[in-house]
Amino acid sequence: MAKKAADPLPHFDSDGRPRMVDVSHKQSTARTAVATGFVRMSAEALEVVSTQSGKKGNAAAVAELAGVMAAKRTAELIPLCHPLALTNAQVEASVDETAGGVRVIARVQTTGPTGVEMEALTAASIACLTLYDMLKSIDRSMVIECIQLVEKSGGSSGHFKKGSRGA
Repeated sequence: MAKKAADPLPHFDSDGRPRMVDVSHKQSTARTAVATGFVRMSAEALEVVSTQSGKKGNAAAVAELAGVMAAKRTAELIPLCHPLALTNAQVEASVDETAGGVRVIARVQTTGPTGVEMEALTAASIACLTLYDMLKSIDRSMVIECIQLVEKSGGSSGHFKKGSRGA
């Protein structure tokens, strides 16, 4: 059976009005998504993250918690995004001294009729923004970079891994 061509703009009806995509016909499957981000910062700010000595507390731990909270609230933040019952959300913020910043990895899972890419991307974004907020008194020139989906699985579109053939 040939796969039906995807509507290039499924969030708009035939009159151009925004709408939530109808996923009622889709089968519930296990779905995962991984997104990353990076916060480039000064050596002084990086030292504060490394030593957990910030005025506002452990910046990496707070960023990780903020990312998890953001994943759970994605449908409230992104218009037309489906509210999902997440089964797992994990965010890791780790110092990368060689690259001069903090790497964020967000992993999100659910079982449902639609994917969790937006939840993973939101988690990574908010974790990076939280790092900026916690460290801005030390370095206002920090740069948030490379918020991106790096992997997703489940659903009819199958598996995606950034850098893989066809991705």
